[in-house]
Amino acid sequence: GIGSPSAAIAVEELARVGVDTFIRVGSCGAIQPEMAVGDLVITTGAVRQEGTSDEYVREDYPASADGEVVSALVAAAERLGHDYHTGVTMSADSFYAGQGRPGFEGFEAAGSDELVAELRDANVKNIEMEASAILTIANVYGLRAGAVCSVYANRVTGEFRTEGESRAAETASLAVKLLARMDEAKREAGADRWHAGLSL
Repeated sequence: GIGSPSAAIAVEELARVGVDTFIRVGSCGAIQPEMAVGDLVITTGAVRQEGTSDEYVREDYPASADGEVVSALVAAAERLGHDYHTGVTMSADSFYAGQGRPGFEGFEAAGSDELVAELRDANVKNIEMEASAILTIANVYGLRAGAVCSVYANRVTGEFRTEGESRAAETASLAVKLLARMDEAKREAGADRWHAGLSL
């Protein structure tokens, strides 16, 4: 499926069978001019512009990525030589009106003209549809979660190409291996959390 409701189902049902780490992998639109199509965006936190997470917590609850997952994704992107950016993502409920795109016959939702500009001014990096719900639900349940997306379009420059999602998947796959090493390093050190003083 697509969007936060389907993502929430995945987190709920995978958590029930013992999964404790989640990485959202996919595509996104960039809203900062320096971000190129094909670059990766590693989410550190998310603007909750979707409604699913509101069913779990109040609206001022933060959607934050797990520090270990972010560190593993950054390390993976570095080792693979992929260009990447870290920062805040916005997750929307709608692919068109909710992301400031015109709908059928040019329909524009109220405020859509200002949406991308406002987010860009706040240094939000990208827009997609799942990260904030996954991060919020994982935090509520004490699970680890993060997100890595490939830029398909830059909403500022108008550039669009459907490429690079394999880089996001490759980065996430290596990050999972690095997280396993982090977990082993924590066990050996008797530490609750991985930090830069432990091996990777």
